[in-house]
Amino acid sequence: MASDLRDQLARAIARRKVASSDFDLNPEVVLPEGRKLRPAGVLMAIDTSGGEPRMILTQRSSALKHHPGQVAFPGGKVDPGDDGPVGAALREAHEEIGLPPDNVEVLGQLPGHETITGFDMVPVVGLIREPFDWRPEPGEVAEVFSVPLAHLVDPARYAIQYRRWRGERRYYYTVPFGPYYIWGATARVLRAFADSWAP
Repeated sequence: MASDLRDQLARAIARRKVASSDFDLNPEVVLPEGRKLRPAGVLMAIDTSGGEPRMILTQRSSALKHHPGQVAFPGGKVDPGDDGPVGAALREAHEEIGLPPDNVEVLGQLPGHETITGFDMVPVVGLIREPFDWRPEPGEVAEVFSVPLAHLVDPARYAIQYRRWRGERRYYYTVPFGPYYIWGATARVLRAFADSWAP
């Protein structure tokens, strides 16, 4: 199964050519010209140790400045010592959930995603080599959990909803799973990945 999954993931990565944005569903939003986005890397970590491929996600701490309480990929901003978004994604996954960098087979990265908070978030797709013990970092991560990959790559699982933000309706994707409300940037990246997954 591992080689079949690796091949399917590689095809999905190769198909995904276009960057995404928190503003994709809100074309009326006028973004300032010359804006500078802060580079970030997040890890789409896929675990096959239980047989069924599952993606590891986190519930962010409610005390964080950016996206408090939301479901997110492990990851964060690119620091000066990082090897770009891949290095940032691996470092942050180690810090946030205890995943050793050498326990990840990096398969590639997807086009960047512009977040409403001003980050150019690059998703890095990786397979976890060996089982590991999740260790959520208390200051950043409230919970670590996993979702079947089959759920996340099924476009029928997604819906578009809206909230009022600064007096305007803002539309966004959701892909709920059990008690977890996955929405916003995470759901948008996953929805784009689902579009690239079809055989």
